[in-house]
Amino acid sequence: MSAVLAEPALLPRPESAPAIAVVLLGTGVVGGALLKLLNTSSASALRLIGAANSRRQQTEPARLAQRNLREQLNQHGAPRDDAGLLAALDASGAPVRVIIDATASATLAARHAEWLAQGYHVVTANKALAGGELSGWRALQAALAQGGRYGDSATVGAGLPVLSTLRRLRHCGDALLTLEGVFSGSLSWLFNQYDGSRPFSELLREARQLGYTEPDPRSDLSGEDVARKLLIIARNAGYALGTDEVQVEGLVPPSLRALDTEAFMTRLDELDAALAARCAEASSRGCVLRFLARLNQRGQARVGLTEVPLNHPAARLYGTDNQFALTTTRYNTQPLVIQGPGAGPEVTAQALLGDVLALG
Repeated sequence: MSAVLAEPALLPRPESAPAIAVVLLGTGVVGGALLKLLNTSSASALRLIGAANSRRQQTEPARLAQRNLREQLNQHGAPRDDAGLLAALDASGAPVRVIIDATASATLAARHAEWLAQGYHVVTANKALAGGELSGWRALQAALAQGGRYGDSATVGAGLPVLSTLRRLRHCGDALLTLEGVFSGSLSWLFNQYDGSRPFSELLREARQLGYTEPDPRSDLSGEDVARKLLIIARNAGYALGTDEVQVEGLVPPSLRALDTEAFMTRLDELDAALAARCAEASSRGCVLRFLARLNQRGQARVGLTEVPLNHPAARLYGTDNQFALTTTRYNTQPLVIQGPGAGPEVTAQALLGDVLALG
Protein backbone atom coordinates (compact mmCIF):
# COMPACT_ATOMS: atom_id res chain seq x y z
CA MET A 1 0.00 0.00 0.00
CA SER A 2 1.58 3.21 -1.12
CA ALA A 3 1.74 6.14 1.20
CA VAL A 4 0.01 9.33 0.25
CA LEU A 5 2.28 12.27 0.77
CA ALA A 6 0.64 15.34 2.09
CA GLU A 7 1.34 18.48 0.08
CA PRO A 8 3.42 20.98 2.01
CA ALA A 9 1.65 24.08 3.18
CA LEU A 10 2.15 27.05 0.91
CA LEU A 11 4.30 29.67 2.51
CA PRO A 12 3.47 33.32 1.87
CA ARG A 13 5.72 34.80 -0.75
CA PRO A 14 6.88 38.37 -0.90
CA GLU A 15 4.91 40.54 -3.26
CA SER A 16 6.56 40.36 -6.64
CA ALA A 17 7.52 43.45 -8.56
CA PRO A 18 4.72 44.68 -10.83
CA ALA A 19 5.12 44.64 -14.60
CA ILE A 20 4.14 48.30 -14.75
CA ALA A 21 4.38 50.71 -11.83
CA VAL A 22 2.66 54.08 -12.03
CA VAL A 23 2.37 57.30 -10.10
CA LEU A 24 -0.62 59.51 -10.81
CA LEU A 25 -0.26 63.28 -10.70
CA GLY A 26 -3.65 64.91 -10.55
CA THR A 27 -6.77 63.41 -8.99
CA GLY A 28 -9.32 65.83 -10.38
CA VAL A 29 -12.12 64.84 -12.74
CA VAL A 30 -9.93 62.93 -15.20
CA GLY A 31 -7.57 61.55 -12.55
CA GLY A 32 -10.57 60.42 -10.50
CA ALA A 33 -12.00 58.59 -13.51
CA LEU A 34 -8.61 56.91 -14.03
CA LEU A 35 -8.50 55.76 -10.41
CA LYS A 36 -11.77 53.93 -11.01
CA LEU A 37 -10.29 52.19 -14.06
CA LEU A 38 -7.23 51.17 -12.06
CA ASN A 39 -9.56 49.16 -9.83
CA THR A 40 -10.78 47.03 -12.76
CA SER A 41 -9.37 43.82 -14.21
CA SER A 42 -8.18 45.73 -17.28
CA ALA A 43 -5.49 47.30 -15.10
CA SER A 44 -4.36 44.08 -13.41
CA ALA A 45 -0.82 44.43 -14.80
CA LEU A 46 -0.46 47.86 -13.19
CA ARG A 47 0.39 48.79 -9.65
CA LEU A 48 -0.34 52.25 -8.34
CA ILE A 49 2.75 53.29 -6.39
CA GLY A 50 1.77 56.85 -5.62
CA ALA A 51 -0.94 59.43 -6.21
CA ALA A 52 -0.97 63.17 -5.65
CA ASN A 53 -3.15 66.21 -5.94
CA SER A 54 -1.75 69.74 -5.87
CA ARG A 55 -1.21 69.70 -2.09
CA ARG A 56 -0.93 66.13 -0.81
CA GLN A 57 0.35 62.75 -1.91
CA GLN A 58 0.02 59.15 -0.84
CA THR A 59 2.45 56.25 -1.24
CA GLU A 60 1.17 53.84 1.43
CA PRO A 61 -0.11 50.67 -0.34
CA ALA A 62 -3.06 50.19 2.02
CA ARG A 63 -4.34 53.72 1.46
CA LEU A 64 -3.67 53.58 -2.29
CA ALA A 65 -5.90 50.49 -2.47
CA GLN A 66 -8.88 52.32 -0.98
CA ARG A 67 -11.63 53.11 -3.42
CA ASN A 68 -12.12 56.55 -1.91
CA LEU A 69 -8.47 57.49 -2.45
CA ARG A 70 -9.38 60.67 -4.28
CA GLU A 71 -11.47 61.91 -1.35
CA GLN A 72 -8.89 60.70 1.19
CA LEU A 73 -6.22 62.82 -0.44
CA ASN A 74 -8.21 65.93 0.34
CA GLN A 75 -7.66 65.27 4.05
CA HIS A 76 -4.80 62.79 4.47
CA GLY A 77 -1.35 62.35 3.00
CA ALA A 78 2.13 63.75 3.10
CA PRO A 79 2.86 67.20 1.69
CA ARG A 80 3.38 67.14 -2.07
CA ASP A 81 6.95 66.12 -2.93
CA ASP A 82 7.66 64.85 -6.43
CA ALA A 83 11.06 63.52 -5.37
CA GLY A 84 9.35 61.25 -2.84
CA LEU A 85 6.94 59.97 -5.47
CA LEU A 86 9.74 59.16 -7.89
CA ALA A 87 11.73 57.44 -5.11
CA ALA A 88 8.72 55.21 -4.45
CA LEU A 89 8.47 54.49 -8.16
CA ASP A 90 12.16 53.53 -8.30
CA ALA A 91 11.77 51.28 -5.25
CA SER A 92 8.95 49.33 -6.91
CA GLY A 93 11.42 47.19 -8.88
CA ALA A 94 9.14 47.37 -11.92
CA PRO A 95 10.78 47.14 -15.34
CA VAL A 96 8.33 49.77 -16.63
CA ARG A 97 7.97 52.93 -14.54
CA VAL A 98 5.34 55.43 -15.64
CA ILE A 99 4.44 58.95 -14.56
CA ILE A 100 0.84 59.81 -15.45
CA ASP A 101 0.14 63.54 -15.66
CA ALA A 102 -3.62 64.08 -15.49
CA THR A 103 -3.30 67.80 -14.75
CA ALA A 104 -3.29 70.95 -16.87
CA SER A 105 -0.24 72.34 -15.05
CA ALA A 106 2.32 74.02 -17.29
CA THR A 107 4.87 73.63 -14.48
CA LEU A 108 4.47 69.86 -14.46
CA ALA A 109 4.40 69.65 -18.25
CA ALA A 110 7.75 71.44 -18.35
CA ARG A 111 9.24 68.45 -16.48
CA HIS A 112 8.09 65.79 -18.94
CA ALA A 113 11.29 65.91 -20.99
CA GLU A 114 13.37 65.75 -17.80
CA TRP A 115 11.49 62.68 -16.58
CA LEU A 116 11.89 60.96 -19.94
CA ALA A 117 15.63 61.66 -19.88
CA GLN A 118 15.79 60.07 -16.40
CA GLY A 119 14.36 56.80 -17.72
CA TYR A 120 10.69 57.16 -16.85
CA HIS A 121 7.87 56.88 -19.36
CA VAL A 122 5.29 59.67 -19.36
CA VAL A 123 1.58 59.32 -20.15
CA THR A 124 -0.40 62.53 -20.17
CA ALA A 125 -3.56 64.45 -20.89
CA ASN A 126 -1.63 67.68 -20.34
CA LYS A 127 -1.23 69.70 -23.55
CA ALA A 128 1.01 72.42 -22.14
CA LEU A 129 4.31 70.94 -23.38
CA ALA A 130 3.52 69.43 -26.78
CA GLY A 131 1.10 72.26 -27.57
CA GLY A 132 3.14 75.04 -25.99
CA GLU A 133 6.28 76.87 -27.03
CA LEU A 134 8.24 75.29 -29.86
CA SER A 135 11.33 75.04 -27.63
CA GLY A 136 9.39 72.72 -25.31
CA TRP A 137 8.35 70.52 -28.22
CA ARG A 138 11.95 70.26 -29.37
CA ALA A 139 13.11 69.36 -25.85
CA LEU A 140 10.48 66.64 -25.81
CA GLN A 141 11.68 65.21 -29.12
CA ALA A 142 15.29 65.23 -27.92
CA ALA A 143 14.30 63.31 -24.78
CA LEU A 144 12.29 60.78 -26.80
CA ALA A 145 15.32 60.16 -29.02
CA GLN A 146 17.04 58.71 -25.93
CA GLY A 147 14.50 55.90 -25.69
CA GLY A 148 11.66 57.09 -23.48
CA ARG A 149 8.05 56.76 -24.58
CA TYR A 150 5.41 59.46 -24.41
CA GLY A 151 1.75 58.50 -24.27
CA ASP A 152 -0.18 61.50 -25.54
CA SER A 153 -3.41 60.04 -26.96
CA ALA A 154 -5.46 61.91 -24.36
CA THR A 155 -4.14 65.32 -25.42
CA VAL A 156 -6.18 65.42 -28.63
CA GLY A 157 -9.76 64.29 -29.06
CA ALA A 158 -9.97 62.63 -25.63
CA GLY A 159 -8.35 59.51 -27.00
CA LEU A 160 -9.85 59.38 -30.51
CA PRO A 161 -7.23 57.68 -32.72
CA VAL A 162 -5.98 60.91 -34.26
CA LEU A 163 -2.29 61.01 -33.36
CA SER A 164 -1.84 57.25 -33.71
CA THR A 165 -3.42 57.33 -37.19
CA LEU A 166 -1.28 60.28 -38.25
CA ARG A 167 1.91 58.58 -37.06
CA ARG A 168 1.03 55.36 -38.82
CA LEU A 169 0.39 57.22 -42.08
CA ARG A 170 3.73 59.04 -41.81
CA HIS A 171 5.51 55.77 -41.01
CA CYS A 172 4.12 54.39 -44.28
CA GLY A 173 5.42 57.37 -46.23
CA ASP A 174 2.19 59.36 -46.37
CA ALA A 175 2.13 63.08 -45.58
CA LEU A 176 -0.50 65.42 -44.18
CA LEU A 177 -1.51 68.11 -46.68
CA THR A 178 -4.41 69.83 -44.93
CA LEU A 179 -6.35 69.45 -41.72
CA GLU A 180 -9.74 70.78 -40.74
CA GLY A 181 -12.07 70.03 -37.91
CA VAL A 182 -13.86 70.71 -34.67
CA PHE A 183 -11.46 70.00 -31.82
CA SER A 184 -13.47 71.16 -28.79
CA GLY A 185 -16.29 69.14 -27.27
CA SER A 186 -17.75 72.18 -25.51
CA LEU A 187 -17.64 74.42 -28.59
CA SER A 188 -19.00 71.57 -30.69
CA TRP A 189 -22.02 71.23 -28.42
CA LEU A 190 -22.60 74.98 -28.29
CA PHE A 191 -22.64 75.51 -32.05
CA ASN A 192 -24.48 72.27 -32.78
CA GLN A 193 -27.27 73.78 -30.63
CA TYR A 194 -26.99 77.44 -31.63
CA ASP A 195 -29.32 78.50 -34.44
CA GLY A 196 -30.33 81.92 -33.16
CA SER A 197 -33.59 80.76 -31.57
CA ARG A 198 -32.04 80.88 -28.09
CA PRO A 199 -29.47 83.42 -26.88
CA PHE A 200 -25.92 82.11 -26.96
CA SER A 201 -25.48 83.10 -23.31
CA GLU A 202 -28.38 80.83 -22.32
CA LEU A 203 -26.79 77.88 -24.11
CA LEU A 204 -23.44 78.67 -22.51
CA ARG A 205 -24.95 78.60 -19.03
CA GLU A 206 -26.55 75.26 -19.84
CA ALA A 207 -23.28 73.84 -21.18
CA ARG A 208 -21.54 74.91 -17.98
CA GLN A 209 -24.20 73.27 -15.83
CA LEU A 210 -23.85 70.06 -17.83
CA GLY A 211 -20.09 70.08 -17.21
CA TYR A 212 -19.21 70.53 -20.88
CA THR A 213 -17.18 73.70 -20.28
CA GLU A 214 -14.46 74.55 -17.83
CA PRO A 215 -15.62 76.29 -14.62
CA ASP A 216 -14.52 79.51 -16.32
CA PRO A 217 -16.00 79.11 -19.83
CA ARG A 218 -13.50 81.60 -21.23
CA SER A 219 -10.98 78.75 -21.20
CA ASP A 220 -13.10 77.21 -23.96
CA LEU A 221 -14.33 80.36 -25.67
CA SER A 222 -10.83 81.82 -26.06
CA GLY A 223 -9.90 79.15 -28.61
CA GLU A 224 -6.50 78.68 -26.96
CA ASP A 225 -7.17 75.04 -26.06
CA VAL A 226 -8.14 74.31 -29.68
CA ALA A 227 -4.96 76.07 -30.81
CA ARG A 228 -2.84 73.81 -28.58
CA LYS A 229 -4.46 70.72 -30.08
CA LEU A 230 -3.88 72.06 -33.58
CA LEU A 231 -0.21 72.64 -32.75
CA ILE A 232 0.16 69.10 -31.39
CA ILE A 233 -1.28 67.58 -34.55
CA ALA A 234 0.66 69.89 -36.87
CA ARG A 235 3.96 69.18 -35.10
CA ASN A 236 3.34 65.46 -35.24
CA ALA A 237 2.75 65.89 -38.96
CA GLY A 238 6.13 67.59 -39.40
CA TYR A 239 5.11 71.27 -39.31
CA ALA A 240 7.42 73.06 -36.83
CA LEU A 241 4.92 75.75 -35.90
CA GLY A 242 5.38 78.19 -33.04
CA THR A 243 2.53 79.37 -30.85
CA ASP A 244 2.61 82.75 -32.58
CA GLU A 245 1.98 81.10 -35.95
CA VAL A 246 -1.58 80.08 -35.15
CA GLN A 247 -4.16 82.78 -35.84
CA VAL A 248 -6.75 82.53 -33.05
CA GLU A 249 -10.10 84.28 -33.22
CA GLY A 250 -11.63 83.83 -29.78
CA LEU A 251 -15.20 84.57 -28.75
CA VAL A 252 -14.45 86.68 -25.66
CA PRO A 253 -14.43 90.45 -26.32
CA PRO A 254 -11.66 92.52 -24.67
CA SER A 255 -14.13 94.05 -22.20
CA LEU A 256 -14.77 90.63 -20.61
CA ARG A 257 -11.28 89.18 -20.55
CA ALA A 258 -9.90 90.68 -17.31
CA LEU A 259 -12.92 89.97 -15.11
CA ASP A 260 -13.02 87.30 -12.44
CA THR A 261 -15.18 84.27 -13.26
CA GLU A 262 -18.17 85.37 -11.19
CA ALA A 263 -18.25 88.80 -12.78
CA PHE A 264 -17.87 87.30 -16.26
CA MET A 265 -20.82 84.96 -15.67
CA THR A 266 -23.04 87.93 -14.73
CA ARG A 267 -22.21 89.63 -18.05
CA LEU A 268 -22.65 86.73 -20.46
CA ASP A 269 -25.46 88.56 -22.24
CA GLU A 270 -22.83 90.85 -23.78
CA LEU A 271 -21.84 87.95 -26.04
CA ASP A 272 -25.28 87.67 -27.60
CA ALA A 273 -25.68 90.53 -30.05
CA ALA A 274 -22.50 89.95 -32.07
CA LEU A 275 -23.06 86.20 -32.30
CA ALA A 276 -26.72 86.64 -33.23
CA ALA A 277 -25.69 88.91 -36.11
CA ARG A 278 -23.13 86.40 -37.36
CA CYS A 279 -25.63 83.58 -37.07
CA ALA A 280 -28.23 85.51 -39.07
CA GLU A 281 -25.68 86.34 -41.78
CA ALA A 282 -24.63 82.70 -42.05
CA SER A 283 -28.24 81.55 -42.21
CA SER A 284 -29.02 84.02 -45.01
CA ARG A 285 -26.34 82.29 -47.06
CA GLY A 286 -27.59 78.80 -46.26
CA CYS A 287 -24.76 78.18 -43.78
CA VAL A 288 -24.24 77.46 -40.09
CA LEU A 289 -21.51 78.53 -37.68
CA ARG A 290 -18.86 76.11 -36.47
CA PHE A 291 -15.71 76.71 -34.42
CA LEU A 292 -13.09 75.26 -36.76
CA ALA A 293 -9.36 74.61 -36.66
CA ARG A 294 -7.60 74.63 -40.03
CA LEU A 295 -4.09 73.90 -41.29
CA ASN A 296 -3.21 74.29 -44.94
CA GLN A 297 -0.40 72.85 -47.04
CA ARG A 298 1.79 75.91 -46.48
CA GLY A 299 1.63 75.43 -42.73
CA GLN A 300 -0.77 78.31 -42.16
CA ALA A 301 -2.95 77.63 -39.14
CA ARG A 302 -6.18 79.29 -37.99
CA VAL A 303 -8.68 78.71 -35.21
CA GLY A 304 -12.01 80.50 -35.05
CA LEU A 305 -15.69 80.79 -35.92
CA THR A 306 -16.41 79.89 -39.55
CA GLU A 307 -19.46 79.67 -41.79
CA VAL A 308 -19.89 76.23 -43.35
CA PRO A 309 -22.58 75.00 -45.78
CA LEU A 310 -25.12 72.46 -44.60
CA ASN A 311 -23.40 69.68 -46.58
CA HIS A 312 -20.07 70.30 -44.82
CA PRO A 313 -19.00 67.43 -42.51
CA ALA A 314 -18.83 69.78 -39.51
CA ALA A 315 -22.47 70.81 -40.07
CA ARG A 316 -23.58 67.26 -39.29
CA LEU A 317 -21.97 66.79 -35.89
CA TYR A 318 -23.88 65.67 -32.81
CA GLY A 319 -23.51 66.51 -29.14
CA THR A 320 -19.89 66.98 -28.07
CA ASP A 321 -18.45 65.22 -31.12
CA ASN A 322 -14.98 66.14 -32.32
CA GLN A 323 -14.09 65.80 -35.97
CA PHE A 324 -10.70 65.62 -37.68
CA ALA A 325 -10.61 65.65 -41.48
CA LEU A 326 -7.11 64.76 -42.74
CA THR A 327 -6.23 65.24 -46.39
CA THR A 328 -2.97 63.45 -47.16
CA THR A 329 -0.94 62.49 -50.20
CA ARG A 330 -2.88 59.23 -50.43
CA TYR A 331 -6.20 60.37 -48.93
CA ASN A 332 -6.40 63.16 -51.44
CA THR A 333 -9.67 63.08 -53.35
CA GLN A 334 -11.58 62.55 -50.11
CA PRO A 335 -10.25 63.24 -46.61
CA LEU A 336 -9.84 60.64 -43.90
CA VAL A 337 -12.35 61.65 -41.21
CA ILE A 338 -12.03 60.67 -37.56
CA GLN A 339 -15.09 61.57 -35.51
CA GLY A 340 -16.52 60.79 -32.10
CA PRO A 341 -17.00 62.09 -28.56
CA GLY A 342 -14.10 64.44 -27.88
CA ALA A 343 -14.81 65.32 -24.28
CA GLY A 344 -15.51 63.54 -21.03
CA PRO A 345 -13.47 62.21 -18.12
CA GLU A 346 -14.24 58.55 -18.80
CA VAL A 347 -13.01 58.47 -22.40
CA THR A 348 -10.00 60.62 -21.49
CA ALA A 349 -9.10 58.29 -18.62
CA GLN A 350 -9.49 55.31 -20.93
CA ALA A 351 -7.01 56.91 -23.32
CA LEU A 352 -4.53 57.32 -20.45
CA LEU A 353 -4.94 53.70 -19.40
CA GLY A 354 -4.55 52.52 -22.99
CA ASP A 355 -1.27 54.39 -23.36
CA VAL A 356 0.03 52.90 -20.11
CA LEU A 357 -0.92 49.36 -21.09
CA ALA A 358 0.82 49.81 -24.45
CA LEU A 359 4.10 50.22 -22.55
CA GLY A 360 3.94 46.72 -21.05
